[in-house]
Amino acid sequence: MTHQPRSTRATRYPGYDVLDKRTTPSWDEPTRAVIAERLATPLEPRFFGAVEWLAVTSLCARIVPQANAQPVVPLAALLDARLAGNSNDGYRDARLPPMRDAWRVGLAALDAECRERGGLPFASLAEDAQIALLGEMQRGELTNPAWRGMPSKLFFSERVLHDICGLYYSHPHAWSEIGFGGPANPRGYVRMYLNRRDPWEAVEAAPDKHEHAARENRRVR
Repeated sequence: MTHQPRSTRATRYPGYDVLDKRTTPSWDEPTRAVIAERLATPLEPRFFGAVEWLAVTSLCARIVPQANAQPVVPLAALLDARLAGNSNDGYRDARLPPMRDAWRVGLAALDAECRERGGLPFASLAEDAQIALLGEMQRGELTNPAWRGMPSKLFFSERVLHDICGLYYSHPHAWSEIGFGGPANPRGYVRMYLNRRDPWEAVEAAPDKHEHAARENRRVR
C-alpha cells in the first residue's frame, strides 16, 4: 500500500485521520482491502475521452470544491473508475439511459450548451459562468438537442449530484473531515447514548459559544 500524506483538510475533528485505523481492530482485512483499492484509484482516465475528462474534472470541482483541501478526494478519477468497471446502482429512473450512456450524453450536452452560447467548452468557462450553467441544469432549463431527450434536471439530480457526492463521501479523506470511522464491522460501537463516544471515535473540536448556547437551548426544551 502506498503511503498517503496525513490529512490537512479543514475539519471539526483536528488531528483525526481515519487511516490511522487501518492496523487496528476497528477494521478487518476485507475493509482494509476496499480502502486500499479506493486510495489506489488510477488518476488517469480509462473510460472518459480527453474532452470528456476536461469537462468532468471541471464539473466535479464545481459540485464539491476542494481548493484548500490536502489531500484532495480524486472525484473525477473515482467516477471514471466506476464507469470503467461498469459498476452501477442496480436501478435507474426510466427516463435516464444506462449510467455510462447518461454520463457520455450529459457531458457532450453540457459542452454543446456552452459552445452554442459562446463557442467555448464547459471546462474553458470562468467559474461563475460554470456555476450559472449548472444552476440552469438543476432547474431543467437546458434543452439543447444534444441531450437526446434526457431531462437535464434529472441528469443533474440523479447522476451529477448522486454520483459525485456519493463518491466523495465514500472516500477516507472525506471520512476524516466529518469524523466518520469507516465501516463499523468488526468493532462496532458500545456507547450508544447521547453525547457519548467510544475511545476509538473522532473527537470533535470545542464548539463556539453560539453553537454551545444553541445546544443548551435544545436541552432545556
